[in-house]
Formats: sequence, structure tokens, C-alpha cells
Amino acid sequence: MSLSILAVDDSRTIRDMLKLALSQAGFAPQVAEDGLHGLEVLEDMVDDGTPPDAIITDINMPRMDGFGFIDAVRAKDQHRAVPILVLSTESADELKARARTSGATGWIVKPFDPVKLVRAINMVAGKGAA
Repeated sequence: MSLSILAVDDSRTIRDMLKLALSQAGFAPQVAEDGLHGLEVLEDMVDDGTPPDAIITDINMPRMDGFGFIDAVRAKDQHRAVPILVLSTESADELKARARTSGATGWIVKPFDPVKLVRAINMVAGKGAA
């Protein structure tokens, strides 16, 4: 059974790159274009019986940023244990600390290495190293 992954990013290019990298790794990716859309897709995934095994989110997005998205996900009991990886061009320690406080599991700086991303997802989703 492949891992179900939700990837939230306002950049179509990044969403396409994530979808390709995750699909090639045997994952089942769903993508969303901002935090609000991410919450909608998350609920659809739950309704379809395929809740995400891990979530990847950008920080700087319109409508709802990554911090708001992480807070909203963590506010729901059934999503408290889902690993959340931040994928951002930002790398400031205070932003990483804020993300950790909100409930993020890890932080990856863009541009990302698909192999390292897949390894990180396998690690946080409890599936061991790929």
C-alpha cells in the first residue's frame, strides 16, 4: 500500500515537481494551491478513506499561509499525529521555530532534492529509509 501524501504549495511548478517526485517514489500524492484549499483536499482525502500519511506545506501562500494551515490541521484530533514537513525557500531559524511550535515535524529548503524529500517522508511516516 502506497503512502498517501498531501502537498500544499501556491506554485504550480512546485506542485507539479512534487507530484512527479512523489508518484515516481510510489506515493499517492494529492496537491492543493494554498492553505484553505489544502484543508478542503485534506477533508476530501479523509472522506475518501485515504487520509494522508504525511503532509508537505509551503509557508508563503495567499489566502492561508503555511503556519495557519499547520495550526488548522493540528486543531483537528484525527490529524494531530500526521507528520507535516515544511517545504519553503525560507530558512530563518525563527520561522523554523515557529513552525515547530505550530506542530511541523521537519523543514526542507527549496529547491528540494527529490531523493532527500522521499527519504524524509519515509522517515517521518514511520516507513524507514527508502
